[in-house]
Amino acid sequence: MKKLISLTVSAALLLAPLAYTINAPALNLKVDAVSAASEEAPAATAKPAEPKPAAKPTAKPTAKPTVKPKPTVKPTPKPTAKPTPKTTAKPAATAKATAKPAATAKPTATANPSATAKPVATAKPGSTVKPTATAAPAVTAEPTATAAPAVTVEPAATIAPAAAAKPVTVKQNVYQDGVYTAYGNAYSKGTEGAKVTIKDGKITDIELLRTSPKLIDRNARENYSGVWVAYKLMKDRLLGQTRDSAAAVDAVSGATRSSNGWKLSVDRAFERALKVKPADAVYFAGDHMGVDPEGKYAVFASYDANKLTAVKLYPLNAAGDFVDEKTYTAEQTAAIAAITPVLLANGSSAQPVAGFEAESKAAIKAFWDAEQNASINNTSAYIDGFYSSYGTARNVGVERADVVIRNGRLVDVKLYRLGTNLIDRGATAYAEVVKANAPMTAKLLANGSYIANYNEKVDGISGATESSHGWNQAVERAFGKALKAPAAGRYFDGKFAGVDNASRIFILVDVAADQVTSIKLSLFGTDGKLIADDKLTAEQKTLVEQLTAGLLDKGVQIADVTGQEALTAAARAALTDALTNASKEQGAYKDGTFTAYGDAYDKGTNKADVTLRNGKIVNVALSRVGMNMVDLGKNAYAEVQKALPQLTANFFAAGTREGVQQVDAVSGATSSSNALKAAVDRAYGKAEVVEAGKAAYFNGTFIGVSTDKTVNVMVTVKYNVPVTMVVYYLDAAGKVKAYDQLTEAEKAVKAEIENTSSGNGLHKYGYRAAAFGSNDAEKEVSAKAVEAIKAALEAAGK
Repeated sequence: MKKLISLTVSAALLLAPLAYTINAPALNLKVDAVSAASEEAPAATAKPAEPKPAAKPTAKPTAKPTVKPKPTVKPTPKPTAKPTPKTTAKPAATAKATAKPAATAKPTATANPSATAKPVATAKPGSTVKPTATAAPAVTAEPTATAAPAVTVEPAATIAPAAAAKPVTVKQNVYQDGVYTAYGNAYSKGTEGAKVTIKDGKITDIELLRTSPKLIDRNARENYSGVWVAYKLMKDRLLGQTRDSAAAVDAVSGATRSSNGWKLSVDRAFERALKVKPADAVYFAGDHMGVDPEGKYAVFASYDANKLTAVKLYPLNAAGDFVDEKTYTAEQTAAIAAITPVLLANGSSAQPVAGFEAESKAAIKAFWDAEQNASINNTSAYIDGFYSSYGTARNVGVERADVVIRNGRLVDVKLYRLGTNLIDRGATAYAEVVKANAPMTAKLLANGSYIANYNEKVDGISGATESSHGWNQAVERAFGKALKAPAAGRYFDGKFAGVDNASRIFILVDVAADQVTSIKLSLFGTDGKLIADDKLTAEQKTLVEQLTAGLLDKGVQIADVTGQEALTAAARAALTDALTNASKEQGAYKDGTFTAYGDAYDKGTNKADVTLRNGKIVNVALSRVGMNMVDLGKNAYAEVQKALPQLTANFFAAGTREGVQQVDAVSGATSSSNALKAAVDRAYGKAEVVEAGKAAYFNGTFIGVSTDKTVNVMVTVKYNVPVTMVVYYLDAAGKVKAYDQLTEAEKAVKAEIENTSSGNGLHKYGYRAAAFGSNDAEKEVSAKAVEAIKAALEAAGK
């Protein structure tokens, strides 16, 4: 028998009668993170009119229960430390009609997932376990933060948070342990929020949110620069606090509004966690925002403790921003005028207005969302956040869905079709599947959830019914992961695929009641495709039988097949991958390809394109780029050319974020080796579901180039803010020009950018840079320099 060492083969064997309880290492699924905000006054031309609500919330964050046990030591919170909602940035209130709205009724137009239902067991391909839906537009992009004056951020402020008050010892815990999400008072740029884990009356984990107008958390750098450093400071101050001591922590200087918004969110989270809710209040007094899942309308609803007092309705554009009132069409103006009083009078129980049925349904859903955000007793069965899951796997691949859930509703979804290597096929998937992606996305968003009674003929997209079913099932399982009270068992029932990170072995695993009931194992050929069963050699068939039997008997503890240790290890990895895909717990990293850079210098930088699945590296491409950001290829230093394939293999073999950092530098290319290791680590940082240290930028040195590749700017980031910049001008070959070759305009722009900041705080052009100059030549050059600055900051962005 030939020795099979490097053969990559494909075969499949199904041993259905066998079953064993899943024996796999526990999944490490701890998540932790932060977010960002906009402190500036909104631009008049890019936001709704500023209102004066009929009822202004008091400075005290929220009503306390009628009878609340006293802590052993209760500090007296300083009045100034209480979150004080601003009124200057709130939308105009519409006068309340005589009729009182039904405050708690759910909109009949929107389906809501069952709170207690366990996700439906996975159907085998071709089965029809399916639901109902209406069409909806594709998911809208998150908006960019609006302009604000640049603020100098001293490094000291970012690393030395003020001492927090000593947490109070709580004698009797009046709070229910759990994870609670709440928001501060809304304004035209979105709102602050907090996802708080409460245990024994204290904050044990917290994710600070700063949302877009669509109420989805932004990247930190999309917000006002004054808030960039506030995430870590406020998180550090709030961790370990009780409700009373959290209200007393100091706001971050330069981010007062967002700090107070976060504190108010935390207080509201504690209010929701009360075992006995207050008898004298139904709502959090203040202004609350809601958005329909399709992103058509935003509603601002003002409440006092027990009733709705005002409503304002805003249409959203395709980017998820408010449409400027000055640009409203006649149809939009008419729809707002017709729908607003109906919402005010009837709340979420309002019926569609004749002539504006589609707009009414979206507006009612948006109002319902605002009502949920305002309600003290929010009864959603799900924990808000990002979740990812898979549909039923087949030997040609599987569907995946990445979703965002808020108040038990689907508010964002991205659908993927994976090949047999379990990597997204993108535009290379079957043409009908590619075409089906957008309409299926729209259906799911319009439904606000998975389709609960999915019917292939009614709900499937013609030409891609199998993928439509798989996507719906993936969304259903994502909702299953989000349950506050998870359904019994560690794994979903169904058929799941797994592949080792080197794509040597593919397996299909049937799971039922946390047991593996059958395994079909295939081997990849050298062409990256699965070898058909009838093409296997006798030796390959024997190997497949041995591996399959071993996995069914021992799981990931399978003993090595003599002479096939590498493929045995691949089989273990493939089974682990399949079981991770079947897990009901959300992993710490998003799947996908993430690009990041190591530290740059005046010859260029090092780039890593890292593809992750379940936190493992399944593909990695390393390159050395010049000052024009073009891959140098054979023009790179000889030592670097030799090092790249070696590092690629070593990173791939290491397989994890931590493992890559243990890889030895290649002799003769130490700097590039370390830079590429840093690039991989930063790629993982971009993939975090919840950022471990939320900030606008990675610390380090990054370069960017203008569109025409004639101007390069090198940006140094310290304390997670850009502090210094150096400008280079490039010739046609991408080489740096000598100073004496520069025009007067180029010299002037270089001097302005390099000498305008001290290097101890936020650089003048580090936030919303704009072209400048005293003449046309300088303005033309500075415009290119600004392009390069933005490209460098994008490379540095988390």
